[in-house]
Amino acid sequence: MTLNTNLQHVETAAQLKQIIESEENVMVCCGRMGPMCIPVYAEMEELTDEYSHVKFYDMLFDSPEAGAIRNLPECRGFMGLPFTVYFKNGKVAKATSSIQSRDQITAILDDKFAN
Repeated sequence: MTLNTNLQHVETAAQLKQIIESEENVMVCCGRMGPMCIPVYAEMEELTDEYSHVKFYDMLFDSPEAGAIRNLPECRGFMGLPFTVYFKNGKVAKATSSIQSRDQITAILDDKFAN
């Protein structure tokens, strides 16, 4: 099962590992098709062209494979969905939970993934 978005989907922990090891800048939004998650997916879809140096992905929170995101030390203590993780050169650069506005997302992208 995948999320109903226009983003690229991460379906397995192995696929996630391969993506973050092969791409310099990666943003993964791990969530459901719920009211806190859908606005984040929509912003990511809109930012894809503007931030061509960043790869945007979603991952289904309820998949057992999403443990690769849910169990990150940076996500410990998160309560609200989605869990959004920004990876730089294979390492977690930033992690957020719950709904994020375009301004919040672009501030992180500009800070962590500046060209």
